Amino acid sequence: MKQFWAGACAVAVLAACGDGNPFTGGTTTAPTAPGAGTTVPANVQGDVASFTYDPGTGTLTVNGLTADADALNGTYVRKPALDRPGYVAYAIQGSPTERHVTAFVQQYDNTRAGIFVLGGQFGAYFGGGLYGRDGAYDPGTGVVQYGGNYIGLTNVAGDPGDLLPPPAGTPVGLLPRQAGEVTGTILITADFTDSAVEGRVTDRVFADTGVALEDIDLDAAAIQANGSFSGSVSRNNISRGNFGGIFGGTDSRVIAGSLFAQDHINAFTDEEEHGLFVLVQCGTPGASPICP
Repeated sequence: MKQFWAGACAVAVLAACGDGNPFTGGTTTAPTAPGAGTTVPANVQGDVASFTYDPGTGTLTVNGLTADADALNGTYVRKPALDRPGYVAYAIQGSPTERHVTAFVQQYDNTRAGIFVLGGQFGAYFGGGLYGRDGAYDPGTGVVQYGGNYIGLTNVAGDPGDLLPPPAGTPVGLLPRQAGEVTGTILITADFTDSAVEGRVTDRVFADTGVALEDIDLDAAAIQANGSFSGSVSRNNISRGNFGGIFGGTDSRVIAGSLFAQDHINAFTDEEEHGLFVLVQCGTPGASPICP
């Protein structure tokens, strides 16, 4: 359980609060340890035990997330209106006075990742991220890059547009909130010769208000023998959290992972962010236009 902050409606520097992608593959599951020897950083995984995503049917189930209504071992609802470039959105809310969950997932080839965050209620929020791969690790060659879009979910209240309308007279202090979103652009460099990975998230924006946010770095980390990696998230060379991920596909065509950062945004206080990246290697089919 972590603190939820309604800062998007409380900080004067922010604007006033307001009252799409194809897939291949079958059912996929990101377990707690996605591959032998893989450890997901505890603050990255957060409150999520596992998720199953079937891109063919568009079905998403999530396990372990506290207070996510009927979604425990159940199915989330597809929300195309909430999609962000490169990621598909899901949500669930059992009733107007129950917590709202926002989820983003993506899968390329046999590799996927997702983030899942409940908006605040009763002063706390819950959330986390996971990633996984089916099959063996097939390393890339030399130095390559992965670029594209980034999406994050925060403990800062965002646009409430997906919340169910409450009964008339419901006290405002009892109502759930919807998690605020961060969009950005990410570039990751992988050195398969020296087994190292690093990157940066830039052009970051609190999407619900349009406020520009600071860049964050994925500090250099070792690529393990199974193609997984984990390291520190920093801002201005000061550690602000952790990230983790895994390579997948032929010649490691795909990189997928999640991050957790806190106290990294000047406009907010006590903020936390769960972030997601699922990217195709530059120079391969489907690579992002930001690739060199």
